Amino acid sequence: MNRPEESDDHQQDNPALSNVIERNIRTIILIRQKAARERSLQNRIADAITSFSGRMVFVYAHVIWFGVWIFLNDGYFGIRPFDPFPYGLLTMVVSLEAIFLSTFVLISQNRQSEEAERRADLDLHIGLLAEHELTRVLQMLEAIQDKLGIEDDEDSELADLEMETKPEDVLAEIERLHQRALGKKRSDL
Repeated sequence: MNRPEESDDHQQDNPALSNVIERNIRTIILIRQKAARERSLQNRIADAITSFSGRMVFVYAHVIWFGVWIFLNDGYFGIRPFDPFPYGLLTMVVSLEAIFLSTFVLISQNRQSEEAERRADLDLHIGLLAEHELTRVLQMLEAIQDKLGIEDDEDSELADLEMETKPEDVLAEIERLHQRALGKKRSDL
């Protein structure tokens, strides 16, 4: 049963959503917050750098930095260049920055990939559970129909749906059809 404060929160947030949907949204948010708290310091740093470098502020800062660097090293205004054209020091610094930024991006992508894989596993588990439950419900409904003596027109699609689906069989069929499509594509070439 919902606690009174949950119902009040629900009515204030979006009264058009059911309590179940609202609860599921809150659960997802809590799971994401927990995952964010459990990240290591290194992952937090990598994510922060990746997040900052993916914003336009990062681009603007670089445009200003490069402009000032080039301006100071053009030899105008009586300033002695410390990195004359073709700006070898600037090139080296930017190359090092690119190496580190790409590493931080890869670290963040690896972590996000691991999270996506966990969510995919959860989705698969829930999908398999729902399929199993629906198959069982169809079987129970057929048993009730038989017990009550209700005539059935022997719908073959319904009989197919009542069969339990095994994920390994589905994956094998997907692979078989994929291989067939690849073979057809090769023979068309």
